[in-house]
Formats: sequence, C-alpha cells, structure tokens
Amino acid sequence: MQEEVNQKVISLSIQGVKITASVLKAALRKFLEMDNRRKQKATQVKMAEKTGRAQEKGREKARKKIEKKKPHGKQTIKQLNAQGVQLSNIKITDENIKSFDRVARKYGIDYSLKKEVGADPAKYLVFFKAKDVDVMTAAFREYAGVELKKKQVKKPSVRKKLQKSVERKAKHRQRVKQRQKSRGQER
Repeated sequence: MQEEVNQKVISLSIQGVKITASVLKAALRKFLEMDNRRKQKATQVKMAEKTGRAQEKGREKARKKIEKKKPHGKQTIKQLNAQGVQLSNIKITDENIKSFDRVARKYGIDYSLKKEVGADPAKYLVFFKAKDVDVMTAAFREYAGVELKKKQVKKPSVRKKLQKSVERKAKHRQRVKQRQKSRGQER
C-alpha cells in the first residue's frame, strides 16, 4: 500500500522568490499538460500493442487455414513434395495395404504409396516425410503385429464350416440307416 502512495505523489518544484497565484496556476497547467501527453503516449503504446496482437492473431488464423488445406494421410507423391520436406521410403511386399492405411491414420502419418511395376509379388514403395521416421517405425511395428495375428488366428471360412457340417450329417444318416438295417436282420 505504501508503494502505491509513493508512486502517486506529485512533485512540482518552482524556483522563485515570490510565488503568486498566476505563477502557481501556470505551473499546474503545464504539469497537467505533461501528464496528459504521458497518458496519451501510454494509450498509443497500448493501442499499438493491441493492433500488433490483432495482426498476430490474423497471421495465426491464416497459418491455420493453410494447415487445414494441406492434405493429411494418404496422398500423392506430388502433394508430399509440395510440402517442401525431405522424403524417405520403405518397401512393403504385402497385398493387404488397407490395413496399413488404418494404422497410418491412427499415427497421423502423411504418406504416399507407389506400386512397383514388374514385380511378381506385388511390392509397394511407401514414401513419407523424413521427420516422421520414428513415428513410421512405430506404425510399421504395429502393422506387422496386426498382420501376424491375422495369419496366426486364421479362421476357417463359413463355406468350409457349412460343407463340413453337411458331410457330418450325411455320415450320421448313413450310420442310422445301417443300424436300422442291422437291427431289422437280427430279429
């Protein structure tokens, strides 16, 4: 509290032998004018800061708008190159590339697929941003794990299950017929 009082104290010094009311009035007028100029400068500085912040907000909005326009996820090589970053690539020899797409979207990777021409088993080149190498390796680990699980837990097709059940029923009918025949002959 004492500091506020000290800061608000007005000091006015006038040199003179005799101070008349008109001299005091003129000194106070000059002091008030200086105080008003100081306040105006402070408001101008505040306004400049506000407009600076407003301009910065405008620039940030423009940056976000440009960010939104950039494609994310799967895109063409041209679009990746247009982003002005260094690209890396990895070869994949898998036919089911859709499952990789799911994992890549999960990790937020921008990538491009290109199928190699003339490769007997389908081979794909996956291009991605070089700065995303760590994220890409994590995504590939997960993708490889998903693919291994799919191969290990291979469920038989519904048609095969249906065919097996039809065969079992046919065998069961034959056994029932044979029992009936054998029972009929014993009597």
